[in-house]
Amino acid sequence: MKKSIKTILCLSIGITMFTGCKQNTQAPSNSALASDVASKVYVAPGEYDEFYAFVSGGFSGQMSVYGIPSGRLLKVIPVFSQDAEKGYGYNEETKPMLNTSFGFIPWDDAHHPELSQTAGETDGRWVFINGNNTPRIARIDLTTFETAEIIEIPNSGGNHSSPFTTENTEYVVAGTRFAVPYPQKDMSIKEYKGNFKGALTFIDVEEETGHMEVAFQVLMPGFNYDLAHSGKGKSHGWTFFTTYNTEESNTLMEVGASQNDKDYIAAINWKKAEEYIEQGKFKTIPAQYAHNVYDEKTHIATSEMKKEVRVLDPAECPGLVYFLPTPKSPHGVDVDPTGEYIVGNGKLSADLTVHSFSKVLAAIENNSFDGEAYGIPILKMDEIVAGVVEQAGLGPLHTEFDGKGNAYTTFFISSEVVKWNVGSWEVADRAPTYYSVGHLMIPGGDSKKPEGKYLVALNKITKDRYLPTGPELNHSAQLYDISGDKMELLLDFPTIGEPHYAQGISASKVMNKSKKYYPINENAHPHATKSESDVKVVREGNVVRIYMTAIRSHLNPDNIEGIKVGDKVYVHLTNLEQDWDVPHGFSIMGAQNAELLVMPGQTETLYWEPKQEGVYPFYCTDFCSALHQEMQGYIRVSPANANVPLKWSMGDD
Repeated sequence: MKKSIKTILCLSIGITMFTGCKQNTQAPSNSALASDVASKVYVAPGEYDEFYAFVSGGFSGQMSVYGIPSGRLLKVIPVFSQDAEKGYGYNEETKPMLNTSFGFIPWDDAHHPELSQTAGETDGRWVFINGNNTPRIARIDLTTFETAEIIEIPNSGGNHSSPFTTENTEYVVAGTRFAVPYPQKDMSIKEYKGNFKGALTFIDVEEETGHMEVAFQVLMPGFNYDLAHSGKGKSHGWTFFTTYNTEESNTLMEVGASQNDKDYIAAINWKKAEEYIEQGKFKTIPAQYAHNVYDEKTHIATSEMKKEVRVLDPAECPGLVYFLPTPKSPHGVDVDPTGEYIVGNGKLSADLTVHSFSKVLAAIENNSFDGEAYGIPILKMDEIVAGVVEQAGLGPLHTEFDGKGNAYTTFFISSEVVKWNVGSWEVADRAPTYYSVGHLMIPGGDSKKPEGKYLVALNKITKDRYLPTGPELNHSAQLYDISGDKMELLLDFPTIGEPHYAQGISASKVMNKSKKYYPINENAHPHATKSESDVKVVREGNVVRIYMTAIRSHLNPDNIEGIKVGDKVYVHLTNLEQDWDVPHGFSIMGAQNAELLVMPGQTETLYWEPKQEGVYPFYCTDFCSALHQEMQGYIRVSPANANVPLKWSMGDD
């Protein structure tokens, strides 16, 4: 009796402590009690994590960066949404990054991070991510961990199946989720079938700079295009998109888009597309879309509105597109490290259908078609299937690979990750998740060289995993050790927004390239102030420009007079520091935007229209030194018709 009571006490108290009474507990092999999992995720103070994980922020519009295996949040990178912490989208330099053909859009729904690749391996140069709502693709520079470029996707509705890279980052692809009139026009929604179209966009990425340009679009039938992955190895030169709603329903989609037993994976031969473009077999379609680029020398973003796009019609370009029948409403499509196997994750199917790329080529060569849809050949399913993973689970969504001949698939309904063998198609292991897992990530798991040590499950529902915080809980990520035969749950950690997908990369590929500061002598900002002797305040009509510097521990100038109600005031603040991790902040009482957060050697601009006369304090918002509190000043605002002279000072100046 005493032994039983002792065991119960150990289970109720000791589980969360991972200590005590193990001799009285027969724990299953995947239990936290079976081994010291805490030591597997512990990263000692001053030590670094082994991997970076780039995690989408979903409806936050941002991207977050975590260390793996610790699960420590390292940074939130502003992308599609304004960020008051960093002033992104508020300061004058970055406002153009959020420009679109619809105007200034300071929010989006960010789903899928994708690392740049060279020869099919992640290379640590850039990470791309899609904006799903207002179709956009962003490129984040991994020397600065800042958004360097955003390009809008024309003729698209719901930019979901993107931005998956090709083997050498020749392209990032962007598939429309929602079919729309092409080009957009006023028409009855009931005319959807046959009239709405889906655009698949191929965005060229310049090899050295990463600069993006829309290369061409492939005009597809009005299905929904859900996810994508590009081929690698033997399938390099192809990109595969899942489709659903091949019924072309436009209402009550949960019924209307679930009638067909099979939908399609659309196989796009982009090398053939390049040939057609070279031959001039494209149409130039009017399109309006924004292209926003941040210049690291000037620290200023510019926005250009593009006016047209090149379009290829598969019905007029033989060999460009083929349909691979795949059950049922496939969500994810994933390509194994060899490029031979294409996994269709049919979310309404209990089986996983795996196509063989070699068989696809043979079927094309032999004209083994089962009809066509809108001029696109449909391959005979029996001739292209390599194998089926039968009854693996309920609600399969996504698959990644460990580089050791195994694949791992998430099952949303049965809330689990299932490990299976590529080739035998047999299930080898399964591990529960908590709860309703969506994507999963293995570092390099969609590349030619996965690093099969860890797996991160990105769960849609948290329920009882953390302390309650009202009706809404942060979403959950769970870390598994997959280095052995059996998956082992190591860690839960909450995430930013609703994480959809993540990408992982060895820290060694990124950290040594990280920029520490901006050399002040290279600052090409037109309003930079590179020394304290150059500070000034200039009036041009009702426009006043304050050329200010920040250095530990003062702002110069710190007393300014002669500003009037209704003036348009631009504070151009240059951080003169040339040391790592010494940013300075800036804010004015009553300014109707966020602070500035200025990195060493950088210049940023706060725009302010004073509405009332008075004396207004400003100060550094980022704790920078022991005298941080003294880093402050005042601006005097006089009536609009006042004759107060413009003057500025610091100390006895």
